[in-house]
Amino acid sequence: MPLIIGLFTIAVGFVVVAAAATSLHLEHLRLLTVADEAALAAAESFRVADVAVHGDAVVPSLTSAAVRAAVDEAVAGHGRGDLDALTVVEAATADGRSATVRLRAVWHPPILGPLLPAGLPVTVTSTAAARFR
Repeated sequence: MPLIIGLFTIAVGFVVVAAAATSLHLEHLRLLTVADEAALAAAESFRVADVAVHGDAVVPSLTSAAVRAAVDEAVAGHGRGDLDALTVVEAATADGRSATVRLRAVWHPPILGPLLPAGLPVTVTSTAAARFR
């Protein structure tokens, strides 16, 4: 009988940890989707006056202020939903041609137990480039 109880305890622990790992992965993917959406919106935040023509190439120019405003709007438009403590860590352009977005949220396990923390911060980074083709 003790062997059965021990094996049952191990099996339940495995199921709880597997469910938590799946939940964490899904939370990461949801946050990455929001970051991708925000980076794409930021990459398209240039004004027509900020576009230059170099030979045959049309090159838009991004500013960090425009990138940040577009990211804030995209994240606010997405809504918080099930992403707890969603915050914009970084929204900027380093080269004037691509927008980098870093978002953070807090993940909570679906089943609380002694094997799992009460919550973990999840941070993702996404970059999108502004290009004409």
